[in-house]
Amino acid sequence: MKAVGVIGGLGPMATIYYLEQVTKMTDAKKDQEHLKILMESIPDTPDRTRYILEKKGTSPLPSLIKAGQELTRLGAAFLAIPCVTAHYFYEPLCEALQIPVLSLCEDTAIEMSARNIKRAGILATEGTIQSRLLEQVFEKYGIESIYPDPGTQQLVMEIIYGKIKKGSFPDREDIQNVSHFLLERGAQKIVLGCTELSLLKRKYPLDALYVDMIEILAQKTVIFSGAPLKEAYKNIIQ
Repeated sequence: MKAVGVIGGLGPMATIYYLEQVTKMTDAKKDQEHLKILMESIPDTPDRTRYILEKKGTSPLPSLIKAGQELTRLGAAFLAIPCVTAHYFYEPLCEALQIPVLSLCEDTAIEMSARNIKRAGILATEGTIQSRLLEQVFEKYGIESIYPDPGTQQLVMEIIYGKIKKGSFPDREDIQNVSHFLLERGAQKIVLGCTELSLLKRKYPLDALYVDMIEILAQKTVIFSGAPLKEAYKNIIQ
């Protein structure tokens, strides 16, 4: 099996959730059959959203490159980054490194396209939305991105930054309200386009309506490593 290097800490709890999913999805009967995981946790990386929106201050890219180089030196064969907004820097990061980096955005688009999803509601940070990070990738696969209006997006940012990143959970009604907004505008699925949002599943029973990008990244990590994937996780999107 290939060792995976994880650039984590963006944010820390989302990274833990990702590692949990990788372990859960691996069809292993003993410790020795699990993936070798090398991790560089860099929570001190400058805020991705702020940099993308303001275009000033310290770029997160050098921190990402440094972590990727260190993981390569330690023996990682490929990298995974459980942070959607960090994928804004995906191309220059890949150019700076000698090993492949899993493309969270591309893999999500491929999975949705394979299930004939044409309209996806996006719950994500303002940085992801303003940069059209997901939208540009989804367009290549014939998927239209549907966004919240400014007021609803403000609620999404409060859910991410005001609640989850601070270690608490939003009211279920808030999740229902932002979801309902996107469904009313024709979304077939709702993409949890910030890995912090995947943590909602620890408290609320989110159903197959939601596309969990951390689950997709975890699945691709197991497959790319060469480890066996449990049957139950071969179809992440229902």
